[in-house]
Amino acid sequence: MDRGSATWISATRVWIPIAAALFTVALIVSAVVIPELRLLHALQAIIYVAIVILARSNSMWAIGAGLAIAVVWNGHSLFVSHSMQRGMTVLWSLLQTGHMRELGPTPIVPMMVLLGGIAHFVLIGACLAVLFDRRIDDKKAWKMVAGGVSVLAYFALIIIVSDPR
Repeated sequence: MDRGSATWISATRVWIPIAAALFTVALIVSAVVIPELRLLHALQAIIYVAIVILARSNSMWAIGAGLAIAVVWNGHSLFVSHSMQRGMTVLWSLLQTGHMRELGPTPIVPMMVLLGGIAHFVLIGACLAVLFDRRIDDKKAWKMVAGGVSVLAYFALIIIVSDPR
């Protein structure tokens, strides 16, 4: 990989760590509010640490892992659980009225899902910037697929092990 590539440097040195940090903040806040999620979120944070470390070492495994986890998580949050939409509703209510209008004892959680979704969109953009940078030669598809399959297998495993209910 061309370490002199401006896209590669800004994506791996700036945008991927920013996205990982934002998502980790969302994990931490959610885990503080809902103690049952602490184990799952601690194990899930390892994914983002690994993505940042691999990206800083210019590994295409990080790009595959970042794209896979971000697309799967955002897809679930947008189209299955609709948690991101609830987060946007809570945020909009907070901006308009100064109060969070959400049913349930934890109105901050949907906002953290929204923050996590935004972080994942940043991660997707950064990974795509690296992927479509023509100056980068080492774009081996098997490395990206391996990174994606590995992260999704790990994610499935930690959901089974932590048994969040």
